[in-house]
Parts: sequence; structure tokens; C-alpha cells
Amino acid sequence: MDIIQAIIIGVIEGFTEFLPISSTGHMIVASKFLGVEQSALIKAYEVIIQFAAILAVVLLYRDKINLKEIELWQKVVAAFFPIAIVGFLLKDWVKEIFTVSTVAWMFIIGGVIFLIVEYFHKDEECEAKDLEEITWFQSIAIGLGQILSLIPGTSRAGATIITGMLAGVNRKASTEFSFLLAIPVMMAVSGYDLLKHYEDFIGADLTAFVVGFVVAFVVAYLTIKLFIVFLQRFTFVAFGIYRIVLGVLLLMIM
Repeated sequence: MDIIQAIIIGVIEGFTEFLPISSTGHMIVASKFLGVEQSALIKAYEVIIQFAAILAVVLLYRDKINLKEIELWQKVVAAFFPIAIVGFLLKDWVKEIFTVSTVAWMFIIGGVIFLIVEYFHKDEECEAKDLEEITWFQSIAIGLGQILSLIPGTSRAGATIITGMLAGVNRKASTEFSFLLAIPVMMAVSGYDLLKHYEDFIGADLTAFVVGFVVAFVVAYLTIKLFIVFLQRFTFVAFGIYRIVLGVLLLMIM
């Protein structure tokens, strides 16, 4: 993997990790078209750029990381447990379905679901309009919905946001809860991958790793800020259409 490839993958990770369009799906597709083999070195690089994305969330929501928000974080942790348990039990099965075909179909299915949910959703009728108003029931529901993100192309952000909206949380609060939930999820995944691939850092091109980390952090930081501004004016319809179009294109060129 050269510097250019590291930058491209870093941009994709930073831009797609927190949007409801599946970062994993985009990474699989990008690696295929860039000719980057899914080697142990690439897995080690992905650990680095995922940590960069986590750091962006922590920096942006640092005001929520304190003892005054202990109940909110208890709900975040409770929402994390379902995917932690199911993900560990099904990790081998998940690896087997990491294909472009799976990603394409899940892009399409997820896009259709977004359009259907948005057709019926009314933000003003939601029970929870702020992070602190999210109930224990809603947080557990979001955690259960997150399990669907184990299927490549589904999108962790998409699964959690849609579940939150279906449970009575408005778009902005559901999205911000998804951001916070990404912290324990991505730390667990990245930590596990780090233990598996730490030897691959030895002798690796650290320049590419550093460049990728910086790129992923900056892109993730800007994406999160702009995404929240976007949601104050628009819905998720555009993301639903994007997913469907991209999924169809992938099926056509496979």
C-alpha cells in the first residue's frame, strides 16, 4: 500500500464511518478497485484509521465525557452489549459473507428501508428530542438494531439511527447517540484487531500509517460537524437514494 492508496482509504473511512452508508462496504469496494489485497498489513492500517475516527468523536463530544453524563453513558454501554456478544459469537460467519455482492444488496435494502422510514417519520412527534431524553428502552432497542450492522453493507450508523427513529427518537438525537455508541464499539473492534495484528506494524511503512491517521481524523471531524448541520435542514432521503443507486451500480459491474 502506497501513500496515495493510504490517503484514499483514509478519506473513505473518515467520511463514511459515521454516515448511514456503510464504511465497511465502501472499504471493501474501494480496496477491490484499488487493487489493495485484504492482507494482515491492511487490517493493521484499518486499526489505525479507526482509532483516528474514534478520536474525532471524542474531541467533538468531549463535553459529554464527564460524571454529570453518567446515566447517558450507562445507556450507551447497555446499547453496546448486544453487538459485543453477538459479534463475538458470529465473528467467523461474518468473515465468510464479506463480499461485494453482499455489500451491494445490503446497500439497496438499507436504502429502501431509509425511504420507507422517512416517509412515515415525523420529528416533531418524537418522544426524545435530545440525547438526555433517550430512555432505557430506546437505548436497548438501538443496541439490538445495531446487531444488523454485522452484515457488510448494512452500516452501523444506519442501523442505529433508523432503529432510534423507529423507537421514537428524532433524527439529530438518534444520530448523536449513534456517534457516542461508536466509541465503545470501535474501541472494542480496533482493540481486538490490534491484538491480532500488532506484529504487522513491525517493518511496516509508518509514513503511510501516519498520513492515513491524520487524513481519517480530519475527514471524520469535518464530516460529523457537517452532518449535524445537514440534519437540521434535511432528512435521510438522499442517503437512501444514494445507497440504492450505488448498490445497483455494483451489481451491474460485478
